[in-house]
Amino acid sequence: MSSKLLRGTFILTLGTIISKVLGLFYVIPFYSIVKDQGTALYQFSYVPYTIFISIATAGVPLAVSKFISKYNTMGEYAVGRKLFKSGIIVMLASGFISFLAMYFTAPILAEMSLSSAEENPMVSQEDVTTVIRAVSFALIIVPFMSLIRGFFQGHQSMGPSAVSQVVEQIVRIAFLLVGAYVVLNVMNGSLVAAVSVATFAAFIGAIGSLVVLGWYWYKRKPYLDELLKEDKRSLDISLKDIYKEILLYAAPFVFVGIANPLFQFIDQITFERAMTAIGEGAQATAAFAILNFQTHKLVIIPVSLATAFSLTLVPSITKAFVENDRKSLNHQLDQTFQVLMYLTVPAAVGLSILAEPAFTVFYENKELGTEVLRLYAPVAILFALFSVTAAILQGINEQRFTVLSLLTGLLVKLVLNIPLIQMFETQGAVIATTLGYVAAILINLTVIKRYANYPFKFAARRILLILIFSAVMGVVTYGLYAGLTQIIAPTTKLSSLIIIAVCAIFGAGVYFYLGLRSRLLYFLFGSKVDRIKQKLRLPI
Repeated sequence: MSSKLLRGTFILTLGTIISKVLGLFYVIPFYSIVKDQGTALYQFSYVPYTIFISIATAGVPLAVSKFISKYNTMGEYAVGRKLFKSGIIVMLASGFISFLAMYFTAPILAEMSLSSAEENPMVSQEDVTTVIRAVSFALIIVPFMSLIRGFFQGHQSMGPSAVSQVVEQIVRIAFLLVGAYVVLNVMNGSLVAAVSVATFAAFIGAIGSLVVLGWYWYKRKPYLDELLKEDKRSLDISLKDIYKEILLYAAPFVFVGIANPLFQFIDQITFERAMTAIGEGAQATAAFAILNFQTHKLVIIPVSLATAFSLTLVPSITKAFVENDRKSLNHQLDQTFQVLMYLTVPAAVGLSILAEPAFTVFYENKELGTEVLRLYAPVAILFALFSVTAAILQGINEQRFTVLSLLTGLLVKLVLNIPLIQMFETQGAVIATTLGYVAAILINLTVIKRYANYPFKFAARRILLILIFSAVMGVVTYGLYAGLTQIIAPTTKLSSLIIIAVCAIFGAGVYFYLGLRSRLLYFLFGSKVDRIKQKLRLPI
């Protein structure tokens, strides 16, 4: 069973990584089709959609899989099937209600995002209302789809979730790009119509995923029915108790899932007004696109893999805490923080140094984009830290503090956002996000220290070493970058790609060498280091 579980986890992780990679690189052709105005419109609709979908489904696959796995282990297969049958109705109902709520509140959301059409000539409230309504249709299907994924995962079957995620992303991106291009260049339609098609792609992608899940259900239903015949029938749990348990499982994931979209939503409802107040209303839409869509897509890159790797350690943290094994708990926490920082810090530093070529490769050479990305890149470390510390709080059964830390961080962001934007323009929003996340993370760390009785000294020393190595890597990379830009200007996609490739390979080599010589790599990754050295044909 353990090998099956490991294989399943690998498949699901691989599917998630492929999905995220696809979700990153589609922005290159999409931006070339719709430019700043189009990406701003897209983001005006997608941030509210992300919040709605996170509330409707965040944690559902994990909560349902945890519930079903628990009762399957006890031989109570009928309990999981009972949840699935009733859950279909519940999730369809909640999805339709969420769709109606988003569709009919679209004008309100648009009004919150923009002060008036006259002050922002690039985007009007009617435009934003249209694209919000276009994306809202996906809410009908996605919650129901999440339930099916959770059901399969509860039976240790990760393939359906992984494949459906990838298919959903491929179908969505294909429809998004082809649809936007055809509307603008073949049908000579408006930009609003093109972006509406692009946001409606979320609904089409969900249908593609649902078809895949339906096929898996058809193929595996005989096996699932055989399990029902082995049911012990010793438990009769009411639907009320079932959903109470599901909500307890899902609640922590909801708050972690909506954290980043909520920070983005604060920018969405304050940015244009703050810029207009200082006489920069005409540039607000383009600047918002850079802040909330273009640079944010790049900043998330260092977060995804590091967070995924670190979160694999959380189950062992839970086990150690429940068994009151302080030595093991401290060791697992040490590993989590060190692995997270070892992977995230150099990536964030490198992205900040290579901000100009990175932005040019994905979008175009633009001074504001470079400036915002350079400042925004290190915030990736905070994004990762919040996710992991929130997961640790769940592991030590103190997830209630996640609500407190998130609300505190959002309050800091909300209070400081407008004055900082008025002082520093677009960069002010990044500073406010930084301060909000710092406040939330400090609360999480304080709770971990108090309730897990965790001493931070050892991890702090190691993290200091990681920071020193990252600084050395940064200095060397910057020196190489400065030299290369004297020969090749990062003004085209090809020249920028060459600069990134050379600097990234050289910088990663320096960082890997420092970790190897100090044996820090062995402390963090153990025997995996030797396997990597063998593949790279390095002397052991």
